[in-house]
Amino acid sequence: MVSLQEQLLKAGLVDKNKVKKVNQDKSKQKKEERRTGTESVDEARLAALETQRKNAERARELNAQRDAAAAQKAIMAQIVQMAQKNRQSKGNGDIAYNFTHGTKIERIYVSAAVQAHLIAGRLVIVFVGGAFELVPRVIADKIAERDASLVVRVNKTATQVDEDDPYAAFQIPDDLMW
Repeated sequence: MVSLQEQLLKAGLVDKNKVKKVNQDKSKQKKEERRTGTESVDEARLAALETQRKNAERARELNAQRDAAAAQKAIMAQIVQMAQKNRQSKGNGDIAYNFTHGTKIERIYVSAAVQAHLIAGRLVIVFVGGAFELVPRVIADKIAERDASLVVRVNKTATQVDEDDPYAAFQIPDDLMW
C-alpha cells in the first residue's frame, strides 16, 4: 500500500519540503506528549466515559429510591405488627366515643371501662390498616416515633390548669356526648 503522502507527492500536489516539515511537526508533537505525559484524548472515549458516569449516577439514584421505599415498607410492617399484637378490645359497649381523624369526626362504640381508659390516656386510638385500633399508650408512643400521622387520639394524663384562667372552676367533662 502506498501512503497518502506518497500519492500526493506523485500527483504533484505537495512538494518534498512540505512532507518533510509535516513529518517533523508530527514527530515533535509525539515527543512533547511523551515528555509531558499528556496524550491526545479521543473525543469518542470522553463521550463514552461521560455517558457511563451519567448511567452510574442514575443507577445510584434509582437504588436510593428503591432502598427508601423498602425502608418505608419495613417501618409500616413494624407498625402494623405492633398494633395487631398489642390491640385492646373495645368491649361490648354501646357508648359512642367521638374523636376527630383529620377533618372528620369519627365514632367508635366502647364499654364504660374502655371509655375511662381512653379519657385517662391509658389507651390511645391509632389508625392502622384502614381501621381504628386501641393500643396502650407505650405502644402508641412507639408507633408515633415511626409515623406520627397514624396516632389519632392521645389524651393527656395530667392536665395543668392556669392560675389566671377565669374558667378554671368550669371544667368540660371528657365524656361529654356531642
